[in-house]
Amino acid sequence: MRSEKTAQYTQIAYEVADGIAEITLDRPGRLNAYTEVMVRELNAAFDATDSNDDVRVVIVTGRGRAFCAGADLIDGSDTFDATKEKHIAERGDVGMIGGVPRDGGGRVSLRIAASKKPIIGAINGPAVGVGATMTLPMDIRLASASARFGFIFARRGLVPEAASSWFLPRIVGISQAMEWVATGRVFGAAEALAGRLVSRVVPDNELLSTARALAAEIATNTSAVSVAFSRQLLWSMLGAATPWEAHCLDSQAIFTLGQGADVAEGVNSFLEKRPPRFPNTVNKDYPDILPLWPSRPEGMG
Repeated sequence: MRSEKTAQYTQIAYEVADGIAEITLDRPGRLNAYTEVMVRELNAAFDATDSNDDVRVVIVTGRGRAFCAGADLIDGSDTFDATKEKHIAERGDVGMIGGVPRDGGGRVSLRIAASKKPIIGAINGPAVGVGATMTLPMDIRLASASARFGFIFARRGLVPEAASSWFLPRIVGISQAMEWVATGRVFGAAEALAGRLVSRVVPDNELLSTARALAAEIATNTSAVSVAFSRQLLWSMLGAATPWEAHCLDSQAIFTLGQGADVAEGVNSFLEKRPPRFPNTVNKDYPDILPLWPSRPEGMG
């Protein structure tokens, strides 16, 4: 597949090669601290990965020694005061929710959640505040040995943002989530692994190669449509009231996909003992069965 670098971004880097898009938070001098510009560029990048059928998997990482040190605190005590004229001008028309402007972390986390491409977080250093919460809707989180995490909001007089009160307990359980949120402490990669926040910890110099190998395994061996639909199905069923909802949807998907070209190729390649060459693409062949997740409830915004 073609390789592509995009120069339109100023606070992230975006590159596509061999079916893998790499999005790199790119403010190393500020430890990749989160800004309104970064919010817009990340959302644009995820729009680009979804619209590009050459992209099968997305990796998100940070430049330099941090993944993301949280919100940029350059404005001091006014940093989180959304009524300040500077912040109103910076965010522009981001939409309202519950009568207030949408929080910047949630605008990115919900865009990540809606992705049709699987997302691997390669967490290469400190991931604090929004640097931690933005990773929660990513499908797989890998950490370097030097990575550190912190849900530090209570130590700043805030509450967890980026819809993390929904994501975090579902990933690690309510008890572990409350311990990290209530203490606001920063903890290392070993504790993150023990608490199931990440699935693997690897030496620092092996993080990106491990993430790329995992991404390549997905891109080389699987149907793009199958992975896209499975991603949406698994996440959306976290809130289902009964397994019958899953049974209904996966029955419909198997009925529809079972008649298609990707299934024929998957079976034939297995029987012929050769690598598969799946012909279908997400943008043309995604089945119209499952409403895109997460859907916005009525009255929200």
